[in-house]
Amino acid sequence: MYRVWKQLEEYSFLLIAGAVCALIWANILPSSYHALVDHPLWQGAPVGEVVTTPAGTSSRVVSIHFFVNDILMALFFALAGKEVWEAVALRNGALRGKKALTPLIATAGGMLGPVVIYLSGAAMLGKIAVFASGWAIPTATDIAFSYLVGRFIFGGRHPAVTFLLLLAIADDAAGLIILAVFYPQGDLAPAWLLLSAGAALCAYLVANRMPRMLDAGRPERPVTTAWRKHLSFWPFALAGAISWYGFHQAGIHPALGLLPVIPAIPHSDIEFGMFAEDETRQTDLLNVIEHALKGPVQIVLFLFGLVNAGVEFSAIGEPTLLVAAGLIIGKPLGIACLGWIAARVLGFGLPAGMNFRDLVVLGCVAAIGFTVSLFVAGVAFPAGDIQDAAKMGAVFSFAAAIIAIMAGRALSVTRI
Repeated sequence: MYRVWKQLEEYSFLLIAGAVCALIWANILPSSYHALVDHPLWQGAPVGEVVTTPAGTSSRVVSIHFFVNDILMALFFALAGKEVWEAVALRNGALRGKKALTPLIATAGGMLGPVVIYLSGAAMLGKIAVFASGWAIPTATDIAFSYLVGRFIFGGRHPAVTFLLLLAIADDAAGLIILAVFYPQGDLAPAWLLLSAGAALCAYLVANRMPRMLDAGRPERPVTTAWRKHLSFWPFALAGAISWYGFHQAGIHPALGLLPVIPAIPHSDIEFGMFAEDETRQTDLLNVIEHALKGPVQIVLFLFGLVNAGVEFSAIGEPTLLVAAGLIIGKPLGIACLGWIAARVLGFGLPAGMNFRDLVVLGCVAAIGFTVSLFVAGVAFPAGDIQDAAKMGAVFSFAAAIIAIMAGRALSVTRI
């Protein structure tokens, strides 16, 4: 694990700061808070939320909420997508080979458990038709917060922390698929995805294949060197903007719009592991872009917390309990049950130095779903009381940190 402790603390601090500001503001001056979040930055825009005027006409509006959630959050999901891509596609990737099987199966449990608890609770309330679309809200695991809590409980060198990171990466990958498939933004027009694919392919050809073809027979590769020096990330930035537009027009959440471009960016052939020290010294363009984005993404997460966590406490209701129960009860149960099956029944085992008690505590840590759960709540339900109540459940998932710490002490987890 390399020294990103301070970096993650900054990510977490700014996100929490934004969320706390939003909660205080929304409960003291709710009208001014909602006026800010819904404030139109650009009316009659080619993209944005469709708004119907009192006269009955409709037009697209880029509000502050849309600007943060649909445009700026694309940078956050790009960083998450980069980690998933490296973990799956590159040599020594964390999600390749037998070593990843137990975390992957535990991840499936950590997503299935919350869904079962959430939908069962909704059925018991007799409101499954009303709340069913929120089933994916409690499936998320917040990488930054879970890492911080996991490190506090287990220490920086415990194998359970690495296991937790693998699980969180796999959870992110599944979450991206869920967002794209189950939560379309309007009418689906999949043909527009050809624009995204075409933009990524053109970026790959222009910045990768073409220079190599021009360098054929020249081992010093002068064209490739000059190409990457002068073009840098600009072809990929343009391709990303086009891909984002393609996702928006296709009806798929545009915050995922940068993902097709990531495999086209020149990258290292070896994946050192998320938060690996060697990765900080990588000079390939993909890692350079990641390092450049980390600062801006911290500001994005602050704004995300500010425009999404402003829920009035009076909004607490049945969806709050369903989401919180799905995370705090369903996720630990799912991870522990399927993790045990993978390790013992299927014989894949746990990492050396990790036991079943560690897996139980790890499941409690993974129940912190704050960031992505808030995001999914915003697309699962239309703006209103149900969405606000579901968001409050995501905020309450912080209780999992306290439960995990208590479980760690009760089960005598060894800190390394």
